[in-house]
Amino acid sequence: MEENTQIQDMYDLLGISPEVRELGEQTEHRLKERFDGFDRTAEYNQLKVIHAMQENRVSEGCFQYASGYGYNDQGRDTLEEVYASVFHTEAALVRPQITCGTHALYLALSANLRPGDELLSPVGKPYDTLEEVIGIRPSRGSLAEYGVSYRQVELLEDGYFDYPAIEQALHEKTKMVTIQRSKGYQTRPSYSVEKIGELIAFIKERRPDVICMVDNCYGEFVERIEPGDVGADLVVGSLIKNPGGGLAPIGGYIAGKRELIENCACRLTSPGLGREVGASLGVMQSFYQGLFLAPDVVCGALKGAVFAANIYERLGYQVIPDGRESRHDIIQAVTLGSPEGVIAFCKGIQAAAPVDSYVTPEPWAMPGYDSDVIMAAGAFVQGSSIELSADGPIKPPYAVYFQGGLTWHHAKLGILESLQSLIDAGVVGIEKVRALIRSS
Repeated sequence: MEENTQIQDMYDLLGISPEVRELGEQTEHRLKERFDGFDRTAEYNQLKVIHAMQENRVSEGCFQYASGYGYNDQGRDTLEEVYASVFHTEAALVRPQITCGTHALYLALSANLRPGDELLSPVGKPYDTLEEVIGIRPSRGSLAEYGVSYRQVELLEDGYFDYPAIEQALHEKTKMVTIQRSKGYQTRPSYSVEKIGELIAFIKERRPDVICMVDNCYGEFVERIEPGDVGADLVVGSLIKNPGGGLAPIGGYIAGKRELIENCACRLTSPGLGREVGASLGVMQSFYQGLFLAPDVVCGALKGAVFAANIYERLGYQVIPDGRESRHDIIQAVTLGSPEGVIAFCKGIQAAAPVDSYVTPEPWAMPGYDSDVIMAAGAFVQGSSIELSADGPIKPPYAVYFQGGLTWHHAKLGILESLQSLIDAGVVGIEKVRALIRSS
């Protein structure tokens, strides 16, 4: 009893009302079996990562500083072998010179598409920042400027693949297919690796030569298999999301077929130089240790996402995925229905941060987006969305996207703070929370 009182005292200090805390405790108790399942997946993935590190003989020498050209950078080269082992691909490119997920995707696309080729998205609209990469929204240096055409196949009403339309869209100019695993700023489902594998198999049966690329952002270590296990030719992601474990200060990865990875390396550096250059600049220990921690970090983020889904679903909001669905990424969408709701939610997440908790997030015209966007992220690494964060465009249906949390207890606090902020702003009534507690 005394321990519970001490915890309540700490929540009081952090501005969480007894009602909000009690709703959280009830919700957590209901999720015990679900959380146990996440723990088992994390254990499997932890063993997988350790085996990959042992198999590729990671040593203390891999953490040494390398500068200049970076010829024979042991840490860089070994890490790329580790990533290839973890993702079950022929090769990988893992570099601090890849600045973010969008950069990694652009690199994979531009390295393997040529003028006259066509890029096809069988999963509808891509993530907002890729619109300028592709040229859907005109932008300097887009694929469209280099003569690469683009088409997309809209999803069915249930958010899944329109196979007859995809078959019709595949033709002789189609060189690459891009499959976005996570929902992005949409309310469609995020796709399981199994579903992605079915889509890849369908495409390969009709066009074996088409390159299938999977945007794996937010999906790494959520399941026990990755897109490389189901036939993806390229698997792409960011190190300041799941696989960096919150320690990687920058970076991205591309894993896949060796020939395609070599193309990416020549695009990243220079023809004739390829993967031989590109010094690691002292970040290798963070890259290795972040990957080592990633399965448990992702596990905590998943618990936070399901916790958020269950709390907001009980409050009557639409959530995607819902509180019972299987998880395929760490993102939780909550449709709040108003700008005030989105803003209040993000203010609560910011208030829970260990860094910049006193800052008030405001919507702004963020580069790469077609509307104002609000972002809450008091992170140790700027923009790291494996850390506790929330964001959303200020446009209908006024949904907010919550993700991350380096520990489960921080993710829990963030959700409780978000609800407290909505109550304080008058968006959610405290009597509604009390009624939910009484009904349990």
